[in-house]
Amino acid sequence: MSDRTPSQNNALHQYFDDLSTAFQAAGLDMKQILKPGVEIPATPELVKNLMWRPIQKIMVDKESTTELTTTDIDAIYQVMARHIASRFGISVPFPNRFNQGDKQY
Repeated sequence: MSDRTPSQNNALHQYFDDLSTAFQAAGLDMKQILKPGVEIPATPELVKNLMWRPIQKIMVDKESTTELTTTDIDAIYQVMARHIASRFGISVPFPNRFNQGDKQY
C-alpha cells in the first residue's frame, strides 16, 4: 500500500469543501443529512468529521485521515459517494488534476 501523497491530501480536503458546497446548493443542511432536529449548515469540517471519518473508521479502522493510503481513500470515497447519490441525488466527483482547473492535485 502506498501512503497518501500531499496532492491527494489536498484533493481529499477539496472533496469535503466541494461536497459541503453541493449540499448547500441543494438546500440541504446537516440536520437533513445526519442530525434531525437541529439546523446545522454543511461545512467541510462537518463533512469530514460527521460523514467521512465514521465510514473511514468502519472500513479501514484508522482514526486520522493522515493515516490513509491512496487505496483507503478511493474505497471510502466510493462508499460515501454511492450513499450520497442514492439518498440525496447529489454526485460530487473526487477532485483531481483533470476536473479542478488550475488547482494542483
